[in-house]
Amino acid sequence: MNDVAESYVKLALAVGRHDPDYIDAYYGPAEWKAQADSATIPLPDIEQRAADLIAQLGDAIPTDTSEMSRLRHAYLRRQLQAMVTRVKMLQGTKMSFDDEARALYDATPPRNTEDHFQSAIERLDVLLPGTGPVPARYATYRNQFVIPASKLDAVFTTAVAAGRERTMRHVTLPAGESFVVEYVTDKPWSGYNWYKGNYHSVIQVNTSLPIYIDRAVDLACHEGYPGHHVYNALLEKTLVRDRGWLEFSVYPLFSPQSLIAEGSANYGIDIAFPGDERTVYERETLFPLAGLPAANADEYYRVQTLVHELSYAGNEAARRYLNGEIDGATAANWLQRYALMPPAVAQQRVRFFDKYRSYVINYNLGQDLVRRHVERSAGPNATPEDRWRVFVALLASPRLPSGLQ
Repeated sequence: MNDVAESYVKLALAVGRHDPDYIDAYYGPAEWKAQADSATIPLPDIEQRAADLIAQLGDAIPTDTSEMSRLRHAYLRRQLQAMVTRVKMLQGTKMSFDDEARALYDATPPRNTEDHFQSAIERLDVLLPGTGPVPARYATYRNQFVIPASKLDAVFTTAVAAGRERTMRHVTLPAGESFVVEYVTDKPWSGYNWYKGNYHSVIQVNTSLPIYIDRAVDLACHEGYPGHHVYNALLEKTLVRDRGWLEFSVYPLFSPQSLIAEGSANYGIDIAFPGDERTVYERETLFPLAGLPAANADEYYRVQTLVHELSYAGNEAARRYLNGEIDGATAANWLQRYALMPPAVAQQRVRFFDKYRSYVINYNLGQDLVRRHVERSAGPNATPEDRWRVFVALLASPRLPSGLQ
């Protein structure tokens, strides 16, 4: 397995020579990266070598080994299959949104009709003040809750500290883990964690568009604690350093690992701030820090709960757009109508579709799969500690999305 793992890492780095978005993180041997940078392997050769490794692993998962070893075998094989798919795409292979999502991320995205989204919009119509189309009224309402630029850093770093403190109650993180925050512009995403190895992350926040008060906790938990930073640090500690499984020293973005990463990061928001705890924390701490009306926090989160029911609208827009059924302008209009995105945000999201394609499923479907796995494994009478235990075990293991279902 270790020989296959080493070959897998080197092939992933070779793919990165052709696709600058493919490698999200690498902290393996420096000489492997130098070797990859010194010579470009043609895509057909990478495809064949990956197929050979899949054949070498074989279909049958060994039954005479530990559960972690069986998970490792299945994980490595599925990651290689996703690599083959991505390499085929780089050579011009066209796939439907659903086929691409299954091949890359090991999960089948659900379908939702316009009636599904319209139902939530009709309930928002009753809840939102004013008259007229719901998207415009929602935009007007939400503009009350934009974090002033001068207070963004204080609000965000405070939210990160809160997420870290809550995470540390349940997770033993490696000594010396750390991060820095950078504020950037003109990106197709709102936040990003660049994991550098040695338990260190660079967390970037995109300030090109307004950042609403609820995004502070969202981004702090998703990118930091207990999200991407914690996930990567635990993988490095428990799998790479403790077990010597070097395949986890590379993170190919277009792979099943991303559904686990994004899904756990999104679910991590809820596990760090369960139930009403988030509203209470934001009302008492972040709203005053941002200079926003704390008395409106409860109402704001009632609205946001309904808006969350529209989260899959983005998937439907991506499916239709990437399948060639609608153009970019129509996709942006769909997002404005059914995802309630302001025009600039909708256009940014279409840019995200162009760059990352079916990756969008990893956020909402990933969150739903992780949530169901944690709640099912923890049991119907689970305590918060029980859910944290299952959640942390997931972060520190090579489990596939299909294994969560």
